[in-house]
Amino acid sequence: MTSAYRGLAILGLQCALVLSVAGKYAWDRDRLPRVWANATPVDPDLPIRGRYVTMQLRVEPGDRRDDTLMVRLSAENGKLVAHSDPKGTHMIWRRSPDVWVLTEPVAYFLPEHAPDPSRRQPGQELWVEVSVPPNGPPRPIRLMVK
Repeated sequence: MTSAYRGLAILGLQCALVLSVAGKYAWDRDRLPRVWANATPVDPDLPIRGRYVTMQLRVEPGDRRDDTLMVRLSAENGKLVAHSDPKGTHMIWRRSPDVWVLTEPVAYFLPEHAPDPSRRQPGQELWVEVSVPPNGPPRPIRLMVK
């Protein structure tokens, strides 16, 4: 086999890997439940990673209400709900008496010339539509300023 054929074989393998990951995310986006969650921006820009918004998502505590607890996430009645589960993969904490947030922020990458939604006018809120997989963090799909 010549080096040209080996190069084409590696190119085909890399394309198959990229397409399989893109296909998995497209499949998940169609199949998984979606909800809109109120978000608090944490860090709008990091030169190494490009333009993105890191957000802490607000959740509704489903049952027990300790200050911090392990939970599993679900989408119920259009809200991101956290049910206490000792084997859960996420942790939430109480920011104020009625505000609960995920401790692990999620990142949404911005196009190069898009305005930064984390810089808002007073009284505006940042909302993010997320898909909720059974395992792993919520995956942001799109942003909205309300």
